[in-house]
Amino acid sequence: MTTETADPTTAVVHVLHDNEEWLPPLLAALDAAGVPHAEHLLDGSSFDLAAAPPAGVFWSRLSASAATRGRATAKEVARATLRWAERHGRRVVNGSAVVELEVSKVAQYLALAAHGFDVPRTVAVFGTADLKERARELPTPFITKHDQGGKGIGVRLFDDHESFDAYVDGPDFEPPANGTTLLQEHLQATEPFVTRAEFVGGRFVYAVRVDTSAGSFELCPADACVVPAGADPASWAPFAVRGSVTAEHPLVQRLEAFLAAEGIEVAGVEFIETADGRTVPYDVNTNSNYNPDVERESAVSAAAVLAAWLGGELAAERARA
Repeated sequence: MTTETADPTTAVVHVLHDNEEWLPPLLAALDAAGVPHAEHLLDGSSFDLAAAPPAGVFWSRLSASAATRGRATAKEVARATLRWAERHGRRVVNGSAVVELEVSKVAQYLALAAHGFDVPRTVAVFGTADLKERARELPTPFITKHDQGGKGIGVRLFDDHESFDAYVDGPDFEPPANGTTLLQEHLQATEPFVTRAEFVGGRFVYAVRVDTSAGSFELCPADACVVPAGADPASWAPFAVRGSVTAEHPLVQRLEAFLAAEGIEVAGVEFIETADGRTVPYDVNTNSNYNPDVERESAVSAAAVLAAWLGGELAAERARA
C-alpha cells in the first residue's frame, strides 16, 4: 500500500484482496464502466501510520479462506489497512467491522440471531479438548465447520459420534485457522439446493440456486474455484438464477435491513429451506464472487451493478474531497 498524498484528481477504487484469481471478472467490469482502480494484495504490505492513505474508495475483498492459500496474515493486514483508511476519513466499502463478520461464523450467527433470524444450532469449541464431549450434545447426523471458514474447509458430515471421535484423534483432522471448531445441527433441505442472495450497495441484485445433490460443501461460485472431485468440468453447472426470489421476498427485505444495520454493503447471503419448514441463513459472504453462467443467464449482471455502484461512490468521494 502506497502512502501518496490524497488528491481528488487521482482518486481510484482500491481493491484490497487476497486472491488474484477471483479478480478478472470484477476488474473487467470496472474497466467496462470506466472506473479507475488499483489492486492491493493483503500480504506483505506496509504503511506509515502518520501518512495519509491514497485518495479514493477502499473496497475490502478479504476472504475468510485466505489462510488456505498461504495468506495467513491477510486478515491482520486488512484490519490494519481498513482502520488506517477509516481513521483518515476515506470511503471504505465493507470496512473493519465487516472484516470481523467475514472471518468468524460465530460473529455471523450471533449477529443474525440478534436480528431475529433462525440460525443453525451451533456449539463453538475452542481447541480440541472438549470436542468429543460437546459433540454428544448434538443429535446425529451433525456437521463440523471452521469458525474462520470458506471453500468448505473443515465442513464434514458425521452420522455417529464414534466416527467423529476417530476423526478428531486421526491424521485427517483439519485444525481450524483460528483454533475454533463449530459443531452444528445438520439441516435437511426440502430439495437438494441452497440459495445465495447477492446484494450490492446493500440492495438485492439476484438470487442463485445452488444444486447440492452431489453432496459438496464447496459452494464458491467463482469460475476459478475447483470443480468437485469426480465431477465433469464440462457438465458441472450447479449455479442457476432463482427467479422466484425477488426484491419483494420477505426474507430478502429482512436481509437488506440486516446488512444495513451491520454496515455490510456488498455480500452474498446463503440460506436453506428445510424439510421441517424453516428458512435458515447460514453464511454471510462479504467478498462475493459471481458465477459466469448465472451472469450470462440473468437479466442483470451483478458485476456490472457493482462496478457502476463503486463508480458512483468514487464520484461522490471526489466531489466530497
